[in-house]
Amino acid sequence: MRPSGDVRAVEFTSSRQGDSPLLPDLLAQFPEDEEISSVTADGAYDTRRCHGAIVDRGADARIPIRKNGRAWKEDCPAARVRNDILQETRRLGRASWKRSVGYHVRSRVEARMICLKAFGERIASRDPDRQTAEIQIRIAIMNRYNTLGTADITAVG
Repeated sequence: MRPSGDVRAVEFTSSRQGDSPLLPDLLAQFPEDEEISSVTADGAYDTRRCHGAIVDRGADARIPIRKNGRAWKEDCPAARVRNDILQETRRLGRASWKRSVGYHVRSRVEARMICLKAFGERIASRDPDRQTAEIQIRIAIMNRYNTLGTADITAVG
């Protein structure tokens, strides 16, 4: 079993490119037979493409609707799911909705990204294949440290 803090999927972009268009590619890195229970992301991922990719994998979206967000025309399953999130957010309030769905786990992901950036903000290689290898090495080191630092807790008596 993998520690919960392991990085399992990676895509990297230039500083001029947004992250949300790559969510379907990230989800595709998980085997089809592996269940994904939920996807937690910030409001930038509140797009039809992202919600569609999440629904296609049978996962729950934990994406806050943008403050000026409006209901989508319900022409696909992703729109219905997204509109349900919008209604629930309006009913509970933004902060209560975040607490109710466990949105706080996103901060753990952000913490992992800070750890990754501790290896250096820049990638040394210029060749795309070497850049990929460099990132994968950083992640393997980070995951190994995570494994070493994770306590095994056994219930006694």
